[in-house]
Amino acid sequence: MPTSSRRFKDTVYEQFARVGKAVASPRRLELLDLLCQGPRTVDELAKQAGQSLPNTSHHLQVLRAARLVEAEREGLFVTYRLADEKVCAFFSALRGLAESRLAEVELVRREYLESRGAMEPIPRAELLDRVSRGEVTVLDVRPHDEYAAGHIPGALSVPLDRLGSFLDQLPRDREVVAYCRGPYCVLALDAVDMLSGHGFSATRLEDSVADWQAAGFEIEIGAR
Repeated sequence: MPTSSRRFKDTVYEQFARVGKAVASPRRLELLDLLCQGPRTVDELAKQAGQSLPNTSHHLQVLRAARLVEAEREGLFVTYRLADEKVCAFFSALRGLAESRLAEVELVRREYLESRGAMEPIPRAELLDRVSRGEVTVLDVRPHDEYAAGHIPGALSVPLDRLGSFLDQLPRDREVVAYCRGPYCVLALDAVDMLSGHGFSATRLEDSVADWQAAGFEIEIGAR
């Protein structure tokens, strides 16, 4: 018969495994990444993740069962949010571990960027320096609710689907730096392509707001 200490260990590690099982899905990891940006309704998450509504709802229920996310109903809509900021830190640590241990991650990323003809992103320290000298315009091209939940100080909220109508308001004598949800989000790449196609000098920042904050930099909350 198993000893009490063995039963104790088995029970504890079984609980740890609940988290591992919950995140053992690329779809659920993407949902956590999106929720790191701020709360979302199921409809918004399904649209942004390119999943069907039933599949998105199922994956969210799995994450909720592991107590990684929480849900709140408001009328006809259910809004999900991370259960704790540690969940986003966990996702960032998992991403960092995969990047450091799996060469395939960088290979896939590099092949995609080269297929887009993407230039190297601006480093964080250089962006800070150039912002302090008033040399760049920083655009947050995520949806506005993500911007309101937290953004890089001084950034303008210009969602990608509204960028075309905003071009006339951008100064052409300064470089434009776009950022979105991090190194695996393509919104900033699309923004740079549009800006460059209209004659702007444009580049991107790979950091997400969560990356920026994790590096010890302040963020701003609220709409501008």
